[in-house]
Amino acid sequence: MKLSLKSTAILFAGLALAGACKSKKPSSVKIGKGSTATGIAYNKKGGFQVDKNFKGQPTGPNLVFIEGGRFTMGALEEDVINSRDNLERTVSVQSFYMDETEIGNVHYLEYLNGIQKDSSQEFYESALPDTLVWKNELAFNDSYVEQYLRYPGFRMYPVVGVSWTQASDYCSWRTEAVNRDLAAKAQKGNKGGGKSAKSSGKTKRGAESNKPALAATPGRLRIESGTVLPAYRLPTEAEWEYAAKAMIGTQYEDENQTNQRIYPWDGPNMRASRGRTKGTMLANFKRGRGDYAGIAGKSNDKAIITTELYEYPANDFGLYQMAGNVNEWVFDLYRPLSYTDFSDLNPIRRNEFLDKEKNYDKKNNNSLIDNKSRVFKGGSWADVAYWLAPGTRRFIDQDSATSTIGFRCAMIRAGTNK
Repeated sequence: MKLSLKSTAILFAGLALAGACKSKKPSSVKIGKGSTATGIAYNKKGGFQVDKNFKGQPTGPNLVFIEGGRFTMGALEEDVINSRDNLERTVSVQSFYMDETEIGNVHYLEYLNGIQKDSSQEFYESALPDTLVWKNELAFNDSYVEQYLRYPGFRMYPVVGVSWTQASDYCSWRTEAVNRDLAAKAQKGNKGGGKSAKSSGKTKRGAESNKPALAATPGRLRIESGTVLPAYRLPTEAEWEYAAKAMIGTQYEDENQTNQRIYPWDGPNMRASRGRTKGTMLANFKRGRGDYAGIAGKSNDKAIITTELYEYPANDFGLYQMAGNVNEWVFDLYRPLSYTDFSDLNPIRRNEFLDKEKNYDKKNNNSLIDNKSRVFKGGSWADVAYWLAPGTRRFIDQDSATSTIGFRCAMIRAGTNK
């Protein structure tokens, strides 16, 4: 009798579980068998095709997921140059992806190789980094001019001498290159009746697959496939600052945080404060006048100029060198009063809206600000510690390049926050 009651209980539990599964509401990842609007089944022959194998946006090469949220954007440290161009305010940013490292020389050479094959000679030449950014009449940097970009010893060093315009072009090429590779792999796996049937769960050779067509045209994925990635792009200033501060590492309960951050790590110091690496530098920067690396045998940051992309510990989002090594381009047009105009959700300044170029009168040399002024952030190997704080900001013409500015890419997280 006891066994019978136990069996009955198990049976009812199973039925309840089955009922719960049946009543589960559809989501973007688990869309269900048919439309909740029309009741018509998906993927019928000649009907509306939906990829039921979609598991969420795939993570692109070199990208790290950054969960969105609110944060205090702006400078937390003393405004030593009295620019007052990044006052504190609370904003929220959506979830997104960001490169875990800056784009390296080897990555940019891959780009140059790609466009040399399928672009005009004029465009190829316009994409070449300006290696003369290393040239200095009063310094012997000749070897960097000749070797830094192409010599294998610098392969995993950040590319420099790249303008904002060139960095944006790289993002466009990278989007196309990555998605073309994804399309080739997806079509190879979906090629032939036997492979298609196998992927759809059918065993007959030549059976019709229930998987939607991947490509609208050969070599190009349909966005509905769920395999194509959104565009790589330069991060917005808000995204960059949010990712650099990595306040997720200060969370301890609910929405409480233990402290703010001046740098991408805790504390006011530039050295590790605990652990086996205690006392070692956390970034590559200029410690003082003429001091780029300390003394031989006791180098403080291990780099006279730039250094390897993975040289220092990652921040709490898993991003390397969000302070020091090279400054990084962000998408935003520079305006000193952007913080008064910004939306508090996904803020960006993409043009002169509400803050016209004519107000600054660059034409008569009353300002350096115009519609080509782009923000860069993060500090570099040649900057003092002040500029390593994510809240600081500077600008330069979008067609200019220096030996201290590089970049990394970002990408939207489409649909889900986690």
